[in-house]
Amino acid sequence: MNTIPAHLDHLVLATPDLAVTVDDFARRTGVRPAPGGVHVGLGTRNHLVSLGGSGYLEIIGPDPGQPDPEGPRPFGVDALPVPRTLTWAIRTTDIDAAVAAARARGYDPGPARPMSRRAPDGTLLSWRLTDGTHPSGLVPFLIDWGSSPHPTETGLPVAPLLALSATAPDPEALRPSLAALDVELPLTEGPLGISFTVGTPRGPVTFG
Repeated sequence: MNTIPAHLDHLVLATPDLAVTVDDFARRTGVRPAPGGVHVGLGTRNHLVSLGGSGYLEIIGPDPGQPDPEGPRPFGVDALPVPRTLTWAIRTTDIDAAVAAARARGYDPGPARPMSRRAPDGTLLSWRLTDGTHPSGLVPFLIDWGSSPHPTETGLPVAPLLALSATAPDPEALRPSLAALDVELPLTEGPLGISFTVGTPRGPVTFG
């Protein structure tokens, strides 16, 4: 069974210490994540790894080079005790239509809002995403890159995604929301969480 959802854009591995987590990923896999960019005003930055095809892993954490933001940092990174895969995104080329379709099927992914960041080479990447993140993190948010270059087109190091799965105390409660977005996610009963496995020079490595 193919455990990789269609239209996967990226996985979000959030951490309270970006440098430590990037070093740990490199140590475990032999693949060093590349600097992604700075989220100006939000107090975070990221490092990226291609998962093969048009998917990638985003490792996001506090940016010590920025002042503390006025509000909480994205994905609650300040409150995380350890790195954790929190959520994921699916890619669409018409986010407004995708939001309308999901709402018609009974799930509201939230409105689409614009975001941007400056890549290390100075390229401005801009996108729109839905901000109605599901409390579980297991139902993906939507992202539309428009005419902006996609991160996987920037020569990222590669660790191919071999598997993606999730557990939840009540998996059946999540399936209608996933179906409303027309996505499938291998989902079984257990503590709330997402795990993924990548292929590396050192063999398969799994992260939670």
